[in-house]
Amino acid sequence: MFGRKKKQPATAAADPAPAAPEPAAGDGREDPQGPRDVARVPDREGYLDLGALLVKPRPGLGVRLEIDERSQRPRAVALDLGGGSVQVQAFAAPRSEGLWDEVRRELVQSLREGEGEPTVEEGPFGLQVLTRFPATASDGTRGYRLARFVGVDGPRWFVRAVFTGTAAVADEAAELEEVVRELVVVRGEDPMPPRDLIPLTVPEGAVRRPAGEEPPAAPPRRGPEITEIG
Repeated sequence: MFGRKKKQPATAAADPAPAAPEPAAGDGREDPQGPRDVARVPDREGYLDLGALLVKPRPGLGVRLEIDERSQRPRAVALDLGGGSVQVQAFAAPRSEGLWDEVRRELVQSLREGEGEPTVEEGPFGLQVLTRFPATASDGTRGYRLARFVGVDGPRWFVRAVFTGTAAVADEAAELEEVVRELVVVRGEDPMPPRDLIPLTVPEGAVRRPAGEEPPAAPPRRGPEITEIG
């Protein structure tokens, strides 16, 4: 659902909300409530360093790095807390404009072409996309799986967060949303094409767990879990 920019006309039906005016070149695009740019953080002490993202630990927070099975490189960070989960990725963005308005329209179109039922509404981070997918419970009951897509534009970066589980409902996700607000983005100075994933790194002491394997009863003490995904 997220790749290099493709020239496609955006339709008003995909996103009925009016677009906010773009800031002038050089303006810092960052929500003061977070996530924050590393330039605004005086000290990295106390953060878990995952390369593109710094995570502030808190009691009960599980941290998983999702590893692409083919490239063996991390492609997302999953944060688990209180029955909810959020997958976070940081991408390079143009210096003078954000990506979320355009990405949101593309996301809505993609979900509508699939099995999703997306709606756009105002949320804690601004405009967000809510969607539900057909799903079957373990007892065979047919129902729906919920997801909530959030985007945050920062200075030369863009963060996409996908809330699932209990966190898909904003009213039940306050603590996990605070975890996202406390994230720090490390864009780096190297030139990168817009929409390229800012590299994540595997910290020393991480515990590897193959996809499908049940997680331990307690979070690993040495470091975050590394989950292999295809």
